[in-house]
Amino acid sequence: MEERKKEIIQTITDHFKDAVSNPYDGNRVDFTIPKQQIPAILFYLKDEMGFNHLSHISCIDWLEDKQFELVYILWSYTDRVKVFVHTRVDREQPVMDNIDMIWRQANTYEREIREMYGIRFAGLEAPEEFLLEDWQGPPPMRRDFDTYAYAMKTFWDRQEARSNAQDVRETIRRRTGEELPDFAKKYSR
Repeated sequence: MEERKKEIIQTITDHFKDAVSNPYDGNRVDFTIPKQQIPAILFYLKDEMGFNHLSHISCIDWLEDKQFELVYILWSYTDRVKVFVHTRVDREQPVMDNIDMIWRQANTYEREIREMYGIRFAGLEAPEEFLLEDWQGPPPMRRDFDTYAYAMKTFWDRQEARSNAQDVRETIRRRTGEELPDFAKKYSR
């Protein structure tokens, strides 16, 4: 395993001069690379090195640094090694290349990240609503999004259920006339 990890690191740093290998234990290899090189390194990892499974694309909001970090997580069934490819995107002008031509499922991850963090993916198909139907607020996963203030402003009419420590189920029963099923009664106050 360690030999194969060394080979992967050497091959990537030979082909991508800006790639920085980040040490990691276990069956994982980490790289940080400028965002402009993301499609090229991902194509290379898939087509030339056998990392044919995109496990996930993750996003981290580095509010203090005014950046987002995208992490592409790849898997090789042959080598049984994970590769994490990290890049940073400017938080004020968050634009990233779309990679769903490499892995079709990237479209789902990119649409979710677009809605939750506000990162635009150039050339993304189906950029309309994905998870947040009729959402009018700012991207809710950004660290500067005030969830409590948004809930108080948006759902002020639903506060009755929690005032005076009322049970939500009881409030719904009174409002709708719907009875609590027998199996759920033991969980009610």
